[in-house]
Amino acid sequence: MFENLSDKLQRIFKNLRGEGRLSAANMEAALREIRVALLEADVNFRVVKQLIENVKVKAMGEEVLAALSPTQQVVKIVHEELIKILGSHQSKLRFSNDPPSVMLIVGLQGSGKTTSTGKLARWLSRNSHAPMMVSVDVYRPAAREQLRVVAKEVGLPVYTGTEQETRPLDLARSARREAANSGRDVLLVDTAGRLHIDEDLMVELQELKEQFSPVEILFVADAMTGQDAVKSAEEFHKRLNITGVILTKMDGDARGGAALSIRHVTGQPLKFVGIGEKLDALEPFHPDRAASRILGMGDMLSFIEKAEEAIDKKQAVEMQRKLIENEFTLEDFRDQIRQLRKLGPLESMLSMMPKVGMLKDLKNVKVDEQEMTRVVAIIDSMTPRERANHLIINGQRRRRIAKGSGTTVQEVNQLLKQYGEARKVMKSLSQGMMGKKLGKFKLPFM
Repeated sequence: MFENLSDKLQRIFKNLRGEGRLSAANMEAALREIRVALLEADVNFRVVKQLIENVKVKAMGEEVLAALSPTQQVVKIVHEELIKILGSHQSKLRFSNDPPSVMLIVGLQGSGKTTSTGKLARWLSRNSHAPMMVSVDVYRPAAREQLRVVAKEVGLPVYTGTEQETRPLDLARSARREAANSGRDVLLVDTAGRLHIDEDLMVELQELKEQFSPVEILFVADAMTGQDAVKSAEEFHKRLNITGVILTKMDGDARGGAALSIRHVTGQPLKFVGIGEKLDALEPFHPDRAASRILGMGDMLSFIEKAEEAIDKKQAVEMQRKLIENEFTLEDFRDQIRQLRKLGPLESMLSMMPKVGMLKDLKNVKVDEQEMTRVVAIIDSMTPRERANHLIINGQRRRRIAKGSGTTVQEVNQLLKQYGEARKVMKSLSQGMMGKKLGKFKLPFM
């Protein structure tokens, strides 16, 4: 996310550094370029105007223009203003003192409400809560079945209702009672949507709000629709007083205009972003981290949090020992790939790295997920002895491994060659000799 805007802003600041020293003239030129970059990223014009005015007032001051590193000061100012636009601090979910906490999930049809409901339920269950879901969309026959399928995937309960419960209010009322009786502390209500905002939809949502006094009314919007998502959020907020926004498909939105506009236009925070199709691809939104990513500074805190969640610590310690003692086997190689896959899409993880120094070209790295699957299949087709000692894998064994994994002998040969290179790099790393060798090394799936 934000790739296009990030690239443009980094070029602007690079050109600014090339000026040698800042002046009112080249600062004005840079601000014009920043304005264009933001507008091209589909950021709301009111947001652009406010941000540029704030940056100009601070950046054109004598203390900045005369500073030893004025460009760094300007970057710092832009970073601070981006954080303000995005919301200053992370906005966390609120919960009722009298559970279950009811949360309404609202939005237009096709925005990803049902999937986001499942993702949010999964996130809640992994953060010390016990959620239950219910769909009150009585108009689309497949809507409630879709939520039931999603609930099964995340392994969490969903209230399906009875044949007599044909009104949204009845379904929600019974679901809240069921949640309370079964010790569930959060009830996520997946509401009906429309292709456009209409009076009937709003009346129904207002009735749900009045009856259940939800602690959160979360508007789900598709980031790919840009300012249309912002306009819809504004309309929903006027009628319902939404408490926050979940932006879906952020992984496919290289511009980021909706994310940068929605807080300023609605006055309500962006609470979560969907970064993929899988049900674990939902992240709390951190304004400061997003601002850092936009300016190419990376998001190492999110990277570390994901790694800590996915990687087994005991296994990591044991792997470190094996690397030091040069005992890195094919089985270890396979296990490392499996650990990496737990982190989610690798391109998404690489996008969190700062775009400086030797890491500046990471944005161009493409990860072949199918190749990762193929590598694991080849290693799985080996015997334990072969995985422990690759040197015994002769031509006959290679043919058998290729047949067992549905690959070719050439692909088996290529994997063994890459594994050999990996061992050399790991040995060098363990001896503190990174140097140029790391730059030459390529994983088989990149």
